[in-house]
Amino acid sequence: MLRHEFQPGRLVAGLVVILAGVVYAGDAGGAWETPWFAIFPLMVAGLFAAGAVGVIGRAVRRRRAGPDGTRASDHPTETRP
Repeated sequence: MLRHEFQPGRLVAGLVVILAGVVYAGDAGGAWETPWFAIFPLMVAGLFAAGAVGVIGRAVRRRRAGPDGTRASDHPTETRP
């Protein structure tokens, strides 16, 4: 059983922030040259993509929910004392 529901928008946002860190770590390590302003388009595009994925994920979860707003996984199949 999962401890929390999967949120793909947060996953994409985290991956974008990790990518930005790798870009600047490569610049600091001398592997390549990165202009100081390169973070802005990277972060804006990445956070826009994360927002779009989050909206799509919420729409899918809402569509899968029943008419009363609960999912099939919210109802246990067996009862425990």
